[in-house]
Amino acid sequence: MTETIETTGSGYRLTVRRRTLILVGGLLALLAALLADLFIGPGNFSPLTVIGTLFDPASYGVRMEVIVWDLRLPVALTALLVGVMLGVAGAQMQTILGNPLADPFTLGISSAASFGAALAIVLGIGLIPVAGHLLVTANAFLFALLTSGMLYFITRVRGVNAETMILVGIALLFTFNSLLALLQYGASETQLQQVVFWMMGSLGRASWPKIFGAVALLAVVLPLMLHRRWALTALRLGDDKAASLGVNVVRLRIEMLICISLLAATSVSFVGTVGFVGLVGPHIARILVGEDQRFFLPLSGLCGGLILSIASTVSKAIVPGVIYPIGIITSLIGIPFFISLVMKSRRRLW
Repeated sequence: MTETIETTGSGYRLTVRRRTLILVGGLLALLAALLADLFIGPGNFSPLTVIGTLFDPASYGVRMEVIVWDLRLPVALTALLVGVMLGVAGAQMQTILGNPLADPFTLGISSAASFGAALAIVLGIGLIPVAGHLLVTANAFLFALLTSGMLYFITRVRGVNAETMILVGIALLFTFNSLLALLQYGASETQLQQVVFWMMGSLGRASWPKIFGAVALLAVVLPLMLHRRWALTALRLGDDKAASLGVNVVRLRIEMLICISLLAATSVSFVGTVGFVGLVGPHIARILVGEDQRFFLPLSGLCGGLILSIASTVSKAIVPGVIYPIGIITSLIGIPFFISLVMKSRRRLW
């Protein structure tokens, strides 16, 4: 008996050590992707020049200081932070809905946020009229929140299964896309340009205030999610078993939906609609570390950040001097990658 307990304890420690090493590897890969995103761009500056400017802005002149600190670094950090937010939002959306295909993009939340933003841009209509210059962002957040709430209440309807949830999400996706197209049809040239930004996704409007905002949001949301890690892990066993372990399932879902809406709405308000990151990132994390939220949640964020950083680098490397919208790149590389991921996975992960 004692030998069995020791063997089990040793196996658990090995599993924890392996998953910890995977987390460290993911963090190192993310740092490497961030540096690659920083190094690659118009001008073909050497990595030593970029790093030198990074640590001593005045060492290579004002021109390099502007290029590194005002152009490249904000874009690279925004790609990383938005990827982390989308990865975490997708992971928790899949957890609380018990659906491997759930993410803010496929369930229409991102489209709802885009429609809310377009409503403010084209018609000047806001759910909070006194929001002032934050009207667009507030609209994006509130539409994302309302859509999340709608999805949650649908899950509470008796007899509704995971497949129905996906179909409802697809219906919401097409509905908001159609409404968005309607607004585009009647928009002026300037308004149309702003709406297209939301639909295609772009890192061109990255700025330091947005980076600080994303860091502040993650600093609030991530500790809350990690604090609820055991409850979230228990939720994967089913509502009844989680409730028998003392988890308040209703309260947990509402807390997570608010966090997901904040992350999704903030991401869309910063870079527009970016698909597949919130879907693919959690699946990669699940394959590597399983469902234990202590490892699954942070690794989902790291994978999301890694995917968007790589996409940012690719968007600059395809044609020298041209930066393609990030949403196009994630869709182009996300679909075949996700299909190959599913086909190669021989284990049942869900």
